This record gives sequence, C-alpha cells and structure tokens, in this order.
Amino acid sequence: MRFRIIWPGKTKDARLRALIEDYSERLSHFVRCEVTELKELGRVDKSGIDKETKRISDGLRPGAVTVLLDPDGSEWTSQQLAEQVRSWETNGIKEVAFVVGGPHGVASELVARADKRWSLSRLTLTHEMARVLLLEQLYRAYTIVHGLPYQK
Repeated sequence: MRFRIIWPGKTKDARLRALIEDYSERLSHFVRCEVTELKELGRVDKSGIDKETKRISDGLRPGAVTVLLDPDGSEWTSQQLAEQVRSWETNGIKEVAFVVGGPHGVASELVARADKRWSLSRLTLTHEMARVLLLEQLYRAYTIVHGLPYQK
C-alpha cells in the first residue's frame, strides 16, 4: 500500500518542515509515503479555489481511496485511524490519497468525490500544522497496528 499526501503550497516554517520530514521518515518504515506539494495559487476568489481544486483532482490516481481533511468531516480517535489503516491493508487497497486543501478550502466537487472526510480536530489549525498532525497520526496508527510503544 502507498499513502499519497497532496497539499497546495510549500511548508514555509523550517521547524514544521523538519517535523514533516521526521514523521515522513518514520512512516516510511511501515508504508510507502509520497508527499505532493502543488504550486499554491495566490487568488482567493471562487475561480482560484476551482483551479486549485482541479489541480488537486488531477493529482488523484484512479482507484485510490481519497481522504479529504475537512473541518466538517468525521473525527477519528487514533485507535479508529489504526483500525482504518488495518482495514485498507486487509482489503488490498493499493493507494490512499490524503488531501489537505488550501487555506480557502476546496470546491464542492472534490468534497463530493472524496471517499472519506476526516476532521483532525474541532480546533482551527494552520494548514502547516495540519500537515504535521496528519503525518504524526498516520505514524501513530502504524505503531498501534504493530503494537509498538510510541502510542502510549
């Protein structure tokens, strides 16, 4: 199985970038993980959101399970995420694409297309923090699945 993580824009904060690299490295011991950073569009109107959403959609591969990080999505505990990861592996899912939209969200077409909508928290997070939290939770899920002490 492979995780593909797609987000617009580069992570500018060097400390957060270092955490992303650290958790990506840790995660790579369990699953192939590819981060795709799309060029961020500067426009914040509807046409800008539509263009950014199209670029995200174009990056999704056919047959991949798409998980959209969405403030209105379902909240999962770390244990529930671990069960979801286990389920994907058991069911032979080849790729799971996690999408972190831009600061202005994504178009409704992508929301409708997503197989799952996951809310990391009811709190408002910066997109850069959400990236770190996503990778940390995926790593945590694998430590739970494999019974490693990190999750305690």
